[in-house]
This record gives sequence, structure tokens and C-alpha cells, in this order.
Amino acid sequence: MSQNVNQCRVEIEAVLFASGEPMSVSRIAQAIETDEETVVRICEDLRQEYEMRKGGIHLVKLEDAYQFCTVKSAAEAVRAALDLRRNTPLSQAALEVLSVIAYNQPVTKAFVEQVRSVDCGAVIQGLMLKGLVEERGRLELPGRPLLYGTTSAFLRSFGLQSLSDLPPLPEEEQQRIMTEPTLDDVIRESEESAQPTE
Repeated sequence: MSQNVNQCRVEIEAVLFASGEPMSVSRIAQAIETDEETVVRICEDLRQEYEMRKGGIHLVKLEDAYQFCTVKSAAEAVRAALDLRRNTPLSQAALEVLSVIAYNQPVTKAFVEQVRSVDCGAVIQGLMLKGLVEERGRLELPGRPLLYGTTSAFLRSFGLQSLSDLPPLPEEEQQRIMTEPTLDDVIRESEESAQPTE
């Protein structure tokens, strides 16, 4: 196997592992800058290799996509571990991110990160795992970023009947968030920048 194919194999395995969801052959090929035939051939080799290992994970083919999954025999252990994670108390960072989403939803990850000035991807994923935050479609802007909002489980967890029952923000926090650009501001700026100049 050539060095180039070896590197493709390493990159495909890493991309599929990091994705956590089905990834199409065309998307993999685009990501690692190779042809789809090479991707399929390497994915099939990896799939057979993981099957022969008889370990805790295997590579599954889903139509024109591939995804790493846990084996059925480990389902109970995986479920127990995820339940434990769901039931862990929220960290201060998670509470802050949840507050930003709750008071400003629907919001993008970029908006949350702009408010908090730190990367929030992992925290948002943790809140989704706990069922407190969910995807709310995509913003119609270049890149179509995901929008996030709170769930009914969020309301139940905090003893709220609706979002209107949220307590008012402290004045300084309200002022800080008011200075951040809203989704309407972002959309308006995008539309203005897209207009041809005379």
C-alpha cells in the first residue's frame, strides 16, 4: 500500500470517528481531496477489518454513507454510561450557555460564542445530550449555520410553563447581551453587503 493510500486511510478513519454521524462518500472524498472510488475501497477495507477484530465498534454502510457504531452486545453498557452522563449536574459553563440560548433563541453557535468569548461547541453538544437544547433548523446565510433553542425538557427541569416565565436578566447582563448583534442584525448586514454597489 502506497504512502498516499495509507494517509487517505488514516484521514478517512479519523474523519468518520470525529463525525459521529453518517458521512457520505462524496463528502469524505471532498474533505480528504481524493476520488470517491478510493474512499469506497478504503471504507470497505476498514469495515472488514473492524468486523474481523470483533471489538466494541464497527463501521456500518448506510446507503452511500458510512458511520462508526457500537456493537449490539455492548448496547446496555453504552446506554448506562450515557444515562450517567445525562444525569450529571450542569457545570457553570453549561448553565451560562443554556442561559444565552434560552433568552435569545433561536441562536447560532457563533452567537453564543460571541457572547461568552469562548468555544461552546462541546457544551452545546452536552446540553443536547441531556435533552435541554435542540436544533431549530438553519439560518439562511452563507454556510447555513445551525440554530439552537431550548426544549420542553428544559421547561420541565426548571419548573417553567413557558419561556415567558423565565426570570428577568440582571441589568448589567441584559445590557451586555443587548449590545451583541441579533439574528436580524446579521441577516440585514448580509443582505446589505450582497446588494450591488452603484
